[in-house]
Amino acid sequence: MTIPKPELIDFLAIAQRSLGDMSVTYPLFPPLVEGCPSTSTAELQYPLVIDYDYKRTPTDFFARDPYAGVWRWGELLPPLAPGLSMGEGGTPLVASPRLADWAGIDAEVYIKDESRNPTGSHKDRLNLCTVSSAVLTGTPGVTVASSGNHGAAAAAYAARAGLPCVLFITEGTEPHLVRMVSAYGAAVVPLPRPLRRVLMRELVYRAGYMPVSSITETHTGHPFGPEGYKTIAYELYRQLGDRVPAAVFVPTAYAELLYGVWLGFKDMQRVAGIGPLPQMIACEPAAGAPLRAALAAGSPVVKVDEAPTAAYSIVVGSNSYRGVLAVQESEGDALALTDAEIATAQTALGREGLWSEFSGAASVAGLQQAAAAGMHFDGPVVCLMTSMGFKDQGLPAPELPPVSPTWEAVEKTLRDVYGLIV
Repeated sequence: MTIPKPELIDFLAIAQRSLGDMSVTYPLFPPLVEGCPSTSTAELQYPLVIDYDYKRTPTDFFARDPYAGVWRWGELLPPLAPGLSMGEGGTPLVASPRLADWAGIDAEVYIKDESRNPTGSHKDRLNLCTVSSAVLTGTPGVTVASSGNHGAAAAAYAARAGLPCVLFITEGTEPHLVRMVSAYGAAVVPLPRPLRRVLMRELVYRAGYMPVSSITETHTGHPFGPEGYKTIAYELYRQLGDRVPAAVFVPTAYAELLYGVWLGFKDMQRVAGIGPLPQMIACEPAAGAPLRAALAAGSPVVKVDEAPTAAYSIVVGSNSYRGVLAVQESEGDALALTDAEIATAQTALGREGLWSEFSGAASVAGLQQAAAAGMHFDGPVVCLMTSMGFKDQGLPAPELPPVSPTWEAVEKTLRDVYGLIV
């Protein structure tokens, strides 16, 4: 199947619409990265969502090749810059019956392996859209506050676009991650975590750089970002044999991924009447879990104290309004996972041949917790694995047994340590 060139795609995006009041719209450009100017308050900055001329969606849209990549779904994405794509999207969906048994759930279980993207995580889908906006608006550079996947993806796509990238990282970030973003030519600025967003905002105001992570306290984010995640929903539908999953479990920080996937399923229902739509299950580290707290309190946004956790890339001190909407509209849930639960899930994924970042295994931990709580799903269940294991920070390597260089010693080790009879 031939993928149309970007300059030939009829992008149908027409406006930005306020989540504070869906009747309030703004032109498509420039992206409103500080939230809706008219509906936001000092306590809550409402994000924007992109509106499309849905009536012009091609009739074959949801029958397309799910492995062709993000570009294949261009009509229902914000305009994308020519030459920026690196083949993101089209990631495999791995059937995992043993994980279903492990979790104790009576349903088909699948892993959507987002580690197969160019920089090793789901963030490539987002940054294709956000960095495209920087290119198309003539922005002098891009900036991001991140010590992990988001920073790596932003640096890579900025390099691809020929734009400078300033990356504000947390002091003490693992050297291998610094090497990765430095290889893309990013300017790396280590700061105490509370100051990253503050000083990134200064760069945006003073130099006009495009922020591809949020500069607001209640996390509005870039309005184009979640749009890239819609393509996961489109791919899942096709990969499941034109079926919609009953539930999608998502590792969750500020819920851009959760919300974006939900938007994709809503597109399917709106354009083609495809449904019923899945429950969206947010999987947060118990060391924070602001989305769960917000839903329990009936509040759009709450702030919580963060505790130390190995799930460093998804622990945050406040939720986003987007996450509340996705869970409520889908009649889903938000689960809080301990490090012990996530570690067990990471091991279970490894036994399936899938090496996940610790945070990326939160979805599988959530699946097991949901099963233990008696949740039942009438249809296939998908867990998003967001990143590969080499992105973990500060986790010790497993201790290996000392072995004398003799066959007898090797045989004894295999038997006593690994339970193998050879």
